[in-house]
Amino acid sequence: MIRLHVTTPLAPGNPVAPSLDQSRYLTQVMRLKQDDSLLVFNGTDGEWRAEVAEVLKKGVILRCVEQTRPQTYGPDLHLILAGIKKARVETVVEKAAELGARAVQLVITQRTNAERIRLDRLDAIAEEAAEQTGRLDVPVVHESRKLADLLKDWPQGRKLMFCDETGGDPAIEALTRAGPGPWSILIGPEGGFSPEERDTLRALPFTTAVSLGPRILRADTAAISAMTLWQAAVGDWEH
Repeated sequence: MIRLHVTTPLAPGNPVAPSLDQSRYLTQVMRLKQDDSLLVFNGTDGEWRAEVAEVLKKGVILRCVEQTRPQTYGPDLHLILAGIKKARVETVVEKAAELGARAVQLVITQRTNAERIRLDRLDAIAEEAAEQTGRLDVPVVHESRKLADLLKDWPQGRKLMFCDETGGDPAIEALTRAGPGPWSILIGPEGGFSPEERDTLRALPFTTAVSLGPRILRADTAAISAMTLWQAAVGDWEH
């Protein structure tokens, strides 16, 4: 069944007005008509079965019928990604949504050399991935920050998985020792971290330095691999 992320509060009988683009998708691509059903979610009220109540010249109006799933959230995982080429960032955001990340934070490192990236484009990619994978929330994509500023304002209690291409303990072993909880995964730029950044990261008390294997991975491959290993070690894949 079609799933749509909306911003309207969801409750029995509530009207829901999708965006114009969403309305066009429902009526022109999927050919929905009055009384046809679909699923909607907004990230707070769970998933609901809705029906097409009206088809207007500019848009459609849906009506909530019944809740199909209560609101749940995945593990508290954030992905921190140094700037890379635009197409690869888009791929990583899509896969982060599919792999259960709650947020993607773009960062600027000493060796970052990236194209300008539109956040609204990344938001749309994350939203579409959430719709297609059955999750009940959409990961947030945050505007770029300098790595040094991000580390200075690091939230208490959050652990950091530092993917260090120069070496570290095998990821599964290191994560299992560190245990579950709020985590962030840090993926460096195509040129790697500078020696100063690497020394700083390894000295932080909340950092777990890990190796992703014997090969040097491209940043997008490293991000997907790291999230997969994290989910297998301390995530929600056992459910």
